[in-house]
Amino acid sequence: MRMSQRAAAISGLAALAVTFAATAASAHVTANPSTAEPGSYSKVSFRVPNEEQGTDTTKLKIELPADHPIASVSVRPVPGWTVKVTEAKLATPIKSDDAETTKAVSTITWSGGKIVPGQFQEFDVSMGPLPTNTDRLMFKAEQTYSNGDVVKWDQDPGNGGQEPEHPAPTLHLVAAAKDASAKVAVPGRAAASSDDDGTARLLGGLGLAAGVVGILFGLYGLTRKRAS
Repeated sequence: MRMSQRAAAISGLAALAVTFAATAASAHVTANPSTAEPGSYSKVSFRVPNEEQGTDTTKLKIELPADHPIASVSVRPVPGWTVKVTEAKLATPIKSDDAETTKAVSTITWSGGKIVPGQFQEFDVSMGPLPTNTDRLMFKAEQTYSNGDVVKWDQDPGNGGQEPEHPAPTLHLVAAAKDASAKVAVPGRAAASSDDDGTARLLGGLGLAAGVVGILFGLYGLTRKRAS
């Protein structure tokens, strides 16, 4: 009975550690999906989790990049929240076939609602056409809590490597494949690539599982040694 209790405790600690790591990694404000096609119109959802205890998220402010203004921006109503859209005059007007845009949305602020601890809310924005002269758009964000705290998600996340403490929500602009034939020009290679990806995921999962099992056995052996 004692061994069963120890094993259960060890399993619980391991599960708690994995859950904590996953929560910490996803606690910041993000743009979803994280990719879109340059020149397209896209719906971007700003996902806002509340990772604090004992205080609600009551306001979100999103700053659109001034160096890559977007001509058309519209927001989806969120029940219980009030939205304020602010425009700014452009230093360089955006020209299109139909007209010339001299102003563009600079900030979007949602307020009046609340996100309680342990929950999240998504705020949808339709925008376009997305710029074609950059490979990403960074949206600086401010998350305000009911206790007066303000967290700024405004750090450049970079293009890989270690993520900063408060990364800004980022939309990566990726060109679509030129045509479908390019994907099937070398079918053997495409199939092999797909198989390799599946094998890599399987091996990675098995390796992670083996590591967790090894940790559990090590902890179990340690507790037995102490008990003896």
